[in-house]
Amino acid sequence: MDSTGQPRQIIHLDMDAFYPSVEVLDNPALKGKPVIVGGSRERGVVSSASYEARKFGVHSAQPIATAMRLCPNGIFLHGRMSRYKEISDQIFEIFHRFTPLVEPLSIDEAFLDVTGSGRLFGKPEKIAKIIKETVLRETGLTVSAGVAPSKFVAKIASDMEKPDGLTMVLHDEVREFLDPLPVSKMWGAGKVIQKALEELSIRTFRDLRQMPIEVLERKFGKNGTRMHILAMGIDDRDVVPEHDVKSIGHEETFAEDILDLNFARKELLSLSNKVARRMRRKGLEGKTVSLKVKYSDFKQITRSITLQEYTDDGHEIYSNVYSLLTKTATGKRPVRLLGVSISHLSTGPEDQLSLFPLEDKTKTKKELHTAMDSICDKFGDKGIRPASLITK
Repeated sequence: MDSTGQPRQIIHLDMDAFYPSVEVLDNPALKGKPVIVGGSRERGVVSSASYEARKFGVHSAQPIATAMRLCPNGIFLHGRMSRYKEISDQIFEIFHRFTPLVEPLSIDEAFLDVTGSGRLFGKPEKIAKIIKETVLRETGLTVSAGVAPSKFVAKIASDMEKPDGLTMVLHDEVREFLDPLPVSKMWGAGKVIQKALEELSIRTFRDLRQMPIEVLERKFGKNGTRMHILAMGIDDRDVVPEHDVKSIGHEETFAEDILDLNFARKELLSLSNKVARRMRRKGLEGKTVSLKVKYSDFKQITRSITLQEYTDDGHEIYSNVYSLLTKTATGKRPVRLLGVSISHLSTGPEDQLSLFPLEDKTKTKKELHTAMDSICDKFGDKGIRPASLITK
């Protein structure tokens, strides 16, 4: 509900097979073919696959080697992040025409709160239709939409009729919509959670909703309470615009669990530089650096350190996050995921008035960052990078 007691109107918009769709847009000869965008054959994973490739069982986060076995005639392409970002910026500019309340989830999906947009644009379903038509007309790409009173239900709804779908769930139809759906549709419920729910004979949202909350709490703790509430369609989370974001981070799930500490070190350096570039792009600096480690048994830990000064420097982020890594079991226990984030954000010094000019070293570093970011924007992450990240 909004502040007036009326149901909120949330739209979740998700681009259809975004990376492959951009490749088809730029090369129409690829239309109708199984296009797979991802990394190298050795340890790379699928970033995104066209719907033609998905018919063969190819999906995101799958090892490229597996995708090649499933779809030997697939067209495998390396991603072009600068091009995807260019199209993404066009799409998000369209989103902002209809509401300032836009919360990006990734480069190709976002939540929009259009509760206050009705007077200008009409009912939420009409707004979703106009957005879909505008995106298609101005970019040549399709987007699927889910309209609902909450973020949780809107995200599930947007996936119901892909590609180019639109699903509307009214306030009094939420339970009817959710009840028959499998719990695998729950945002954040991975295979481990699904297996644990299966052990309790919970297969649908109806099963989850009807299970005594005490049973769920004993099995899952606070997460059990959260899942029970969501199964009833209750989700009061606000749409948080990007400028109100509390942290910026990147993480990587590995195709195979890693034990090599040196490999983990290089991965943290790469992640730290990605986080730093995103911060500089948004004109932000941060003070609290955090490391996330998920082991092969899915146990997850986080470690954080607060710096004395704000920073947007990738090397400084890396040196601190690496010191946190040494306090974990990485190198001794198999690791499936590493993540780096920075919080306690503030606008950078370039947005602040100062009585004193930047010191020469600081000025030089800022100019170096600007040049490096420009190269990466034009040529992608591999356009320029630390020598230790260049493989033979």
